[in-house]
Amino acid sequence: MSKQIVLDFVKYINEHNVEKLSELMSDDHTFIDAHNNSIIGKNNMKDGWISYFEWFPDYRIEIDEFYESENTFIMLGFASATYKGMNPVANHWRLPAAWKATIENNKVKLWQVYCDTKIPFDIMEKNS
Repeated sequence: MSKQIVLDFVKYINEHNVEKLSELMSDDHTFIDAHNNSIIGKNNMKDGWISYFEWFPDYRIEIDEFYESENTFIMLGFASATYKGMNPVANHWRLPAAWKATIENNKVKLWQVYCDTKIPFDIMEKNS
């Protein structure tokens, strides 16, 4: 069941379905980005996803490999998006990425992202 929760979480990220993501998050959900910044709490992260999808309206993750150990899951693949949907040739990125998820009481307690953010930040900076 835990594996399906993680797969559904990925599905809802790709669908940008913040309500469904929120339903899968624990109240004390923790999101950790590639720079080790944390957002704690389901409501805070719900706002975080809304903002992120505004920046990257076509954000998508692709999972190529999936590993599990009890209630911890590691996924390897790619993340991609276009900054604000502007000029997809100049403002699109697709990068290798990894994610860690932990499930507790049938909810996603932790979602951690590992990805080089230089290219997305460079694109954001040049379009500011």
